[in-house]
Parts: sequence; structure tokens; C-alpha cells
Amino acid sequence: MSESQRPSGRAPAELRNVEIITGSAHYAEGSALIRMGRTEVLCAASVEAKVPPFLRNSGLGWVTAEYGMLPRATHTRGDREAARGRQSGRTQEIQRLIGRSLRAVVDRAILGELSITLDCDVLNADGGTRCAAITGAYVALALALRHLRRNNLLKGEPLTGQVAAVSCGIVDGRPVLDLDYAEDSAAETDANFVLTASGGIIEIQATAERATFEESQFNVLLNLARAGTAELFAAQQTAIEAA
Repeated sequence: MSESQRPSGRAPAELRNVEIITGSAHYAEGSALIRMGRTEVLCAASVEAKVPPFLRNSGLGWVTAEYGMLPRATHTRGDREAARGRQSGRTQEIQRLIGRSLRAVVDRAILGELSITLDCDVLNADGGTRCAAITGAYVALALALRHLRRNNLLKGEPLTGQVAAVSCGIVDGRPVLDLDYAEDSAAETDANFVLTASGGIIEIQATAERATFEESQFNVLLNLARAGTAELFAAQQTAIEAA
């Protein structure tokens, strides 16, 4: 597969165009609209002065997430999950992943008994929605925490690191970064990497869709993901500083 054969015309190690717009949800304590190519996710952070029952009187805060897709975020209309009366297994899995990813970089003792919910709503889906949601939700979370600090509601900085996520895969036998839908649907191997700016690994989801892959191929994908998230970390910092 030559560079020009990617559906987007990108090089194998090239991200889609990334844009992070803060303040998109006017009433939220922190928000970010992230665009990665044609994928768009609105992430809004809401702060509440309470925690789940299992954390009451523990002195620890809580960070969680909810994820959903608008009915026409994809090529054909999907039913609203509220209308069906239940969330799909995919939705539950993704929102738990987002929550885990963000809690990994938060000192919940410094947060105190506050809860922050990250609502991640997919406006347009062209692959990589869970990765975009994690990357955008981090920005929304950072802005919400900044809001709390400015209002003297925190005694310190709860953020202990920076987290972003990106997809990688093997398409037509070649490792590529940041799959769009056309590549994702045809990939022999599909992987999502949730990484920290300090080099830590929070979670890796890697699946052989058509054939097994070798450890050497996995290492190539991991290196692609590290390079891709380095760019995402820079984009996050730019958005936070400009907010």
C-alpha cells in the first residue's frame, strides 16, 4: 500500500487533521469539541458536590463518563438508546473506558468528595470515536479542574498526568496510524492505545480482525501510537492554554 492509497491520502504515520475547540458547551464547567478528520465529539465536564454511595465519607472524589452517538452520526440513522430503553454493550464498554482513562491521571484525594462527569456525545463518526472522546474529555476535565481551583474549591492540583488515545491498525499488510472508517472496516488488525504524556500505558485494545499479528507488528503499532499521541498531547496543551 503506497502512501497515496490511504483513503484520506495520508502517510502511514500521519494523523488526521486535529482541532480542539474549548467552551463549546456554554454552561459546563469545562468543555471541548474535538475534531479528528470527519469525526467530531463534544465533551462536557459537569461538577457535582457529591460522590457515589460507595465513596461517601471516604474523602475521595470520582471521575466518570457517559458516551453516546447522535442518531445521524453515521451513514444511516441509528435509534436513540433512550428510546430503546437501554444502552448497548458497546456504549457501556466505551464509557467505562473513558472513565478509567481519566481516573488514571487524577489524584482523587485532592479532588475531595466531588464528582466530575464527562459527557461525550458523538456528532459525526468516521472512525476512532472512543479515542477522540478520551482525548477531548481530558481537555474538558482539565478546564473544569481549573475552574474549581480559580474558585478556591480545591486545595491543590488533582491532575497527575496527561492522557490521550489514538487508533492504529494493519491495513493491506501495512501499519497505519489513526484509522478512519474506511480503514477500520477493512483492517486486518485494529488497536486502540490509551497513553500518558510521561510514557505510561493505561489501556491497549488490540484485535486480530482477519489474521493473527506478530509481536514485531504490535511493537510497530505501539511506536506509531506514541508518535501520534505526542501530537495529541501538544494539541491538548495548546487548547487548554488558549481557553
